[in-house]
Amino acid sequence: MDPRENPFSPGAGTRPPALTGRDAELEQFDVLLSRLAQGRSGRSMLVTGLRGVGKTVLLNTFEAMAQERGWYTASREITEATSLPEEVARIAQRALRALSVTRKVRSRVDGLLAGLTGFTVSGPEGLEISFDPRAGSTGRPADLGDDFGDLFCAVGEAALAKDRGVVVLLDEAQFLDGPSLEALLAGLHRVAQRELPFAVVGAGLPQLPRLAGEAKSYAERLFTFPSLGRLTDEAAADALRIPAERQGVTFAGDAIARALEVTGRYPYFLQEYGSVAWNVARDGRISLDDIVTAERIVTDQLDGGFFRIRFERATQNERRYMRAMAELGDGPQRTADIARTLGKPAARLSPQRDALIKKGLVYAPEHGALDFTVPQFAAYLRRTLPFARD
Repeated sequence: MDPRENPFSPGAGTRPPALTGRDAELEQFDVLLSRLAQGRSGRSMLVTGLRGVGKTVLLNTFEAMAQERGWYTASREITEATSLPEEVARIAQRALRALSVTRKVRSRVDGLLAGLTGFTVSGPEGLEISFDPRAGSTGRPADLGDDFGDLFCAVGEAALAKDRGVVVLLDEAQFLDGPSLEALLAGLHRVAQRELPFAVVGAGLPQLPRLAGEAKSYAERLFTFPSLGRLTDEAAADALRIPAERQGVTFAGDAIARALEVTGRYPYFLQEYGSVAWNVARDGRISLDDIVTAERIVTDQLDGGFFRIRFERATQNERRYMRAMAELGDGPQRTADIARTLGKPAARLSPQRDALIKKGLVYAPEHGALDFTVPQFAAYLRRTLPFARD
């Protein structure tokens, strides 16, 4: 069929034509905004899940929902090189400018900004905010948690005066370093206590709740932690069927069943298979044979892109470690079994394990176990990389 009419949209963070199976999370975010707008307390959100489950898509949808209400939004992708204090300074500066602080509110905002120890405030109307750990005249070291609280409250006060709100959206939040995450939680705690219309919504890999809990013991009182996984059979089928039907194309029942099996019902894979199956199908109907044909094409595409990009982030020793994980099968594997497979003491392999976690390639679902952050990654390693102990 005509690829120019193809409704499917595989891509990084690209919204699918039918966002299925995420109604609970969308409703939760809507409730959060509604409560904050009424001056009521509401817990921010940290959305977690493996790669390809639609975390970024959900963040983008949240942002659109907030903007429809007239709220100010700031969206950032966190990397290992991100300086969160610098990002917070830019967000606060732009938010205060966008909210056009009135003279009446300005005194409250100025009072909060005057207490900063790690940031400088200067420029026209005092809205040039920059991070400088040596700043301040209090004679004490900068306290990021207090500073974040002052900045978040200043922005929240300005938003409240305009009958608006502010949502900060942070993708790949597992890359936040410990001090930055601790300061973020402390700042959010402060603004939450004042019931200001200010929220932080993050998305990250499954270890994010643990990292938040380690940073501050009260993290669970600041956030809810929706966990995204594979879709239900019904939601996965709808993700394929609905976009096609909108174009006057039908999916055969056995084609849907096979697609759900080979994709594992993961949203990103569903888009890949739907897109390729559309392109190879004829006569307005996607058959089982079309899905079988798509399997070979999609596997090559994923191996050459989605999987390979992540594989190439690892060193040779880290690749051997991951290959040993894959040799043991799919799902979580005990670190002791990985070491035994490689024929080395577990202690000697700790650097590879820690590096892979830091790079976001694996995570620890429980103590003493590891799993891949990318669905079907073990199968990719088994078909593309021969196993060798050394």
